[in-house]
Amino acid sequence: MMDSLPKQTLNPNKHLKEQFVSNLDGSSILEIAALLTIVPLLVLLRYSIDFHWKIDNNGGNAVSSKKNDDEIVVSRNWKAYTHAISLDFIFIVFPMLLFFTVLSEWVYLGAVLLSLLLLILSVTAKRSSSGLQRGQSPSFRASVSSYRVALMLITCLCILAVDFTIFPRRYAKTETYGTSLMDLGVGSFVLANAIVSRQARDVSSGNWITGLKGTAPLLLLAFIRLVTTSGVDYQVHVTEYGVHWNFFFTLAAISILTSFVNIPAKYCGILGFSVLAGYQTWLISGLNTYLLSDERGTDIISKNKEGVYSILGYWGMYLLGVHLGYRLFYAKHSNIRSTTSSIARVFLVSLLLWIVTILLDNYVERISRRTCNMPYVTWVLAQDLQALGIFMLSSYIPMNKLSSLEEAIDQNLLATFLLANLVTGMVNLTIDTIFASPFSSLLILTAYAFALSAIIGTIHFSGFRLKFW
Repeated sequence: MMDSLPKQTLNPNKHLKEQFVSNLDGSSILEIAALLTIVPLLVLLRYSIDFHWKIDNNGGNAVSSKKNDDEIVVSRNWKAYTHAISLDFIFIVFPMLLFFTVLSEWVYLGAVLLSLLLLILSVTAKRSSSGLQRGQSPSFRASVSSYRVALMLITCLCILAVDFTIFPRRYAKTETYGTSLMDLGVGSFVLANAIVSRQARDVSSGNWITGLKGTAPLLLLAFIRLVTTSGVDYQVHVTEYGVHWNFFFTLAAISILTSFVNIPAKYCGILGFSVLAGYQTWLISGLNTYLLSDERGTDIISKNKEGVYSILGYWGMYLLGVHLGYRLFYAKHSNIRSTTSSIARVFLVSLLLWIVTILLDNYVERISRRTCNMPYVTWVLAQDLQALGIFMLSSYIPMNKLSSLEEAIDQNLLATFLLANLVTGMVNLTIDTIFASPFSSLLILTAYAFALSAIIGTIHFSGFRLKFW
């Protein structure tokens, strides 16, 4: 009698939600490039607007006599801090959300208009200031922090927005081949970690035992996510990583491989290219057919074939990222300040990688995030270095510094990501997102984005810090 009762579930529309994010073929490389140009432009505009505000409040003087007055006021005054966080949300987070949803058809125009606006503000700023004194250029580390924060914001917005109909399906992860906004996610995290890694900075990271200990938090998070998603019957797009695999397992696997094969940064490029070349040869020899098929055996590797085999691609990407980080920013000939020459090098390497990506995509194999093939790796490298180069242009904006929200997220990357995943899960289990109206969807996403910004800002103001990658 009891066996005939329907099984109760916390997620009755699980299969509908899974189908909603399945069998998609993405957008064009050009549209994603335009979209990823808008994000750093919004951040630079926030810096520029902040500079003009300082000019107006200092009676036309470009440089305050007390260098850190603004930082001290914001860090100690709750009212000033909440005001700064709110402005960051209005000028950075909310416009990002709009371009990811209701303004998605205006991406190209938005990129052009924002570029022109930034150019105008930069010209007026130059006239209002004698320019940066020597040695005042923001460090490369600050630019990378801005990039990592932007990546986190994109991720946090997308993981919930993708479950609503106002998020274009072409921005959701592709099923087999193609490019989309969300396809950049894990690859960008891997690359960002590689560029600033101890290995790239040519700093000793200890022995392999130390490296394995550092992997423990990632493995713990991976298993926690596996248990919780299974426990609440949460929707899982199986072809993304596999039945049990997830983002944290991939990061942990790369960390383990790096611990055992820890070579100097100047040789990482050769090893990375060799790994990718061998993996790509294996793919086009027939492995890609297996990985992109519905075929799954009963063993653990077959059930998680996408996650397991793509480790080779992500590890190769990580090694190339270490080499590029070392050559571009940390080698003796490099300058870790965001100077004109270092910015030019980043854009030049990005351009070369764009050319390689187009050639690979057309003549070797189409870009596939699912297998993390070589075209995908070079696409992520090209796109991310382009974005990083734009962030480095902040050196031309006088008196710029990380915004309050950027500082808060940068010091709590892990807390931000975990909180976003927790809230996303709660929203999906309480709301039928795929049936929400466009207005309700935008309202929910705006409230979510503002709450996330406010909570992380409050955590940072209280002095809490949770960051290990």
